[in-house]
This record gives sequence, structure tokens and C-alpha cells, in this order.
Amino acid sequence: MFVGGRLRFRVILLQLLARVRRQEDTSLPFNKYAFLTTHNSFSIHGEPSHTGVPRITLYNQDDSVTDQLNNGVRALMLDVYDFRDDIWLCHSKGGRCFDFTAFEPAIDTMKEIEAFLASNPSEVVTLILEDYVRAERGLSKLFGDAGLTRYWFPVSRMPRRGGDWPRVRDMVARNHRLLVFTSARWKQAAEGIAYQWDYMVENQYGDGGMEAGVCYNRSESAALDDTTRSLVLVNYFHTIPLGATACLEHSRGLADMLRTCHDAAGDRWANFVAVDYYRRSDGGGVFEATDMLNGMLICGRDDVRDCRKRTLKDVFHDLLGNLQVMWKWNA
Repeated sequence: MFVGGRLRFRVILLQLLARVRRQEDTSLPFNKYAFLTTHNSFSIHGEPSHTGVPRITLYNQDDSVTDQLNNGVRALMLDVYDFRDDIWLCHSKGGRCFDFTAFEPAIDTMKEIEAFLASNPSEVVTLILEDYVRAERGLSKLFGDAGLTRYWFPVSRMPRRGGDWPRVRDMVARNHRLLVFTSARWKQAAEGIAYQWDYMVENQYGDGGMEAGVCYNRSESAALDDTTRSLVLVNYFHTIPLGATACLEHSRGLADMLRTCHDAAGDRWANFVAVDYYRRSDGGGVFEATDMLNGMLICGRDDVRDCRKRTLKDVFHDLLGNLQVMWKWNA
């Protein structure tokens, strides 16, 4: 696919597919859907330096956060750091951001997210933060300044012991359309930002999460089959981003890994599938994989579009089933 200058991402096709495949049914709880997720969403190839120092780091995506959202991505993994008396997005190590690892002030990306939510009033976006911010209420100020608090899904409404989340249509009706999870436990009580590991299990990231036939939890996560956490995240990206192999991996190995992790997670399908270079694929790639997840979650079919064909039939069968239960109860 890359030989002889044939590097193509099929951007127009992917945008059309994202529109066609957009989940129309919002009647189920949030944890009954799957969402395409970009790993290090801010780490964009070609992003100019905002520090005046050439950047020396790794890159994970090809296009802007706005484009990612417009193309169907619904969850963003962001690394937030204290830097230059502000909060920045940074691809660094050891909890410290440097001029040569910094991308941009986080407020810029948060404003992109706010603009998307404002323009798309039926969409829900999830942020998963690798959080190194120590400034007191720094994140609260960031979200407030970006105008995102009006969309905030409150921690008080999140199920704690593996219960179902609110229905998506109810979340939309309340304008609770932004879910934010942090890796910093103390911020749940201090700032009302959900501690990720109280609500979510996650497989090993990096190369360890791409080993065929194996799916185990990362060290911070509870066991994958711990059903007291109602959300499941599957990572599928290399430790060192490999754009050259993403086409093949997204089109073949990803679906197999999702099935492997389904078994490891106690027969639960992933709610989030996190990838690098999400646009790169032969065939349906990550979009097709997300369709498969939604199909299995919603109606037990391997393509979400089949669920739409079965909607009236399923309602009729459910009605009959309920009538039978009522008849037996009253008999």
C-alpha cells in the first residue's frame, strides 16, 4: 500500500463511512456501545512546535483532533502536564514535560472538543487522561476556561459496582455529553474527575497488547474479568508507533485481538478500542472493527448494520417474552 508513492488514507471514504455507521440507536446504556479511541490523540505528525524548540518525540496520529472527531473517533487519550505555568499536552516520560516533548497548551485542544460538542448536540465524547497535573484545581480551571463544564457528566451519576450506565439518549437530553477519566485517584474527591480504574478495565498497552492469542490487564487495572468495573478498554498499538504496518494490523490482527480480549474480560466486548494511526487500513480497518463491537454489544451480530434490520423483530420478540413472563406470574 505504501510502495511507489501509493500512501493513501482514503480520508473522504472514511468520513462517509463514519457518517453512515454513526450509531443511531441511543436507547441503551452507555456501556452497551463501543467507541473508536485514538491513543495519544494530540501527538500528531507534522504538528508545528509551540515552544520554539524542535520536538524530539514519537507521533501517533496523522490528523487534528477536530478531524478525528469528525471522522468518527469518540474517545481521546490525552497526556496532561504542568508546563510553563500552564497545562500542556506533552509526550514525555517521568511526569515531566520539556520544550522538546511538548505539543501545545491543552486549552487549544479542549476548545476543539468544545466546538465539536456544540456543533453536534447528539454526540458524546470521552476523555481518558494520563494525568501529571499537580496544580491545585488546574484541570477544573482548564475545563471551565474551555467551556466544557456545561457538558460534564458528573461522577455522582457513574455506576460504582459494575452496574449499567445511564442510557445514551438520557445523557444527551441532560447534556451530559463529556465523560472525563483521570489516572490521578485524588482528583475524584478533590475535583470531581472520575478515577479511571474505579470504572474501567484495560488490557496491556504497547507491544504486550498486540501478542496474538493473549490478553491480560495492565498493572494499574483490575483483572479484565472484574465485572465491578463496567467499561472495557482494549489497547492495540505498538510501544514504538509503526505507521508502516498499521494498514495490515488494523485490517487483520485487530479483530482477532478484540475476540481474545472478549474471552479474557468474562465474555464482555470492548467499549473502547484504542489505536495509533486510526485512518490507516486495508478495507474497513478500525471502523469495521468498531462496527463489529457495536453489533455484538447491541444485538449479538458481527455488524451493527444488521441490528437495524432486526429492530422491529427484536421488539416484537421482547414483547412476546414479557407477555409470557406476566402470564406465568399471574397464573
